[in-house]
Amino acid sequence: MTGTRETPEIGQVADAVVGNWVDRLAPAWSRPYLRLSRADRPIGTWLLLLPCWWSLALACVMLDRLTTGDLWIGIGCGLGAWLMRGAGCTWNDITDRDFDGRVERTRSRPIPSGQVTVRQALAWMVIQALLAFAILLTFNGTAILLGIASLAIVCVYPFAKRFTWWPQVFLGLAFNWGALLAWAAVTGDLQWPALALYLAGIAWTLFYDTIYAHQDKEDDALIGVKSTARLFGEDSPRWLRRFLVAAVSLMAAGVILALAPATDVLTLTVALCGVWAFGWHLAWQLGRLNIDDPARCLRLFRANRDAGLIPVLFLAAALAL
Repeated sequence: MTGTRETPEIGQVADAVVGNWVDRLAPAWSRPYLRLSRADRPIGTWLLLLPCWWSLALACVMLDRLTTGDLWIGIGCGLGAWLMRGAGCTWNDITDRDFDGRVERTRSRPIPSGQVTVRQALAWMVIQALLAFAILLTFNGTAILLGIASLAIVCVYPFAKRFTWWPQVFLGLAFNWGALLAWAAVTGDLQWPALALYLAGIAWTLFYDTIYAHQDKEDDALIGVKSTARLFGEDSPRWLRRFLVAAVSLMAAGVILALAPATDVLTLTVALCGVWAFGWHLAWQLGRLNIDDPARCLRLFRANRDAGLIPVLFLAAALAL
């Protein structure tokens, strides 16, 4: 069973999946911290992880290999995505605590609801970041430097909605950094295919997070928070179509740049079919979008886990050929 509670019980977060493992299974003392990390809302971890796996899979297809080191990179990216998404969300909740207390969907979060103090949240953020750094140290030097560099974007993102109508761009810059990092971890350097996947991910983020932001547009307008949902308004579907085309075109460019020079036609075709299927899923979402229905916006936003997994599965199939 999935969905959200309109009137959550004490401690539960309003937009969490009903019956999530944190609310059911986690020790009571840990729940506020896991809620800070959005462990009860795993979609964000998927959206942070999937660009890593795009790059990892494409690089492995390009090199025609899958070593134990490559497998560890995939596992390390998964663990790192969970930890860094948690640290980033904790930082976001610290900086947004006053805003969150004034928005219906977010006032139940641990800090504005009084479940944890700011000092406790800061300590939890540091713990998560240090654990993620320990995983990062198992990668090569280029990947380590890229991981450290990403912190600048992560720190700035929570403030973006205060000074720009395009905070989703900053989210895209942060959430898709793994496309660069994973490529560097596999190949040892940065190449054009990784940049193309990074830009494709940013366009994808603009697509899904504009849908997400339509949930809060009325509250955001009251408190003065900016977003692409407010900027585009009723014109959002047209903008989303542009982001869809950009995401698919850039992802296709990345695949072609990586595979066309030396890969057989069948492998390239299978990989490009994954790009097409990814675009089809985004088009499916767009066809069902109602920007004035918050529950539908949330469901479509969550559907992007499946959309992002599609290229990974097709690249895995291409690698197996």
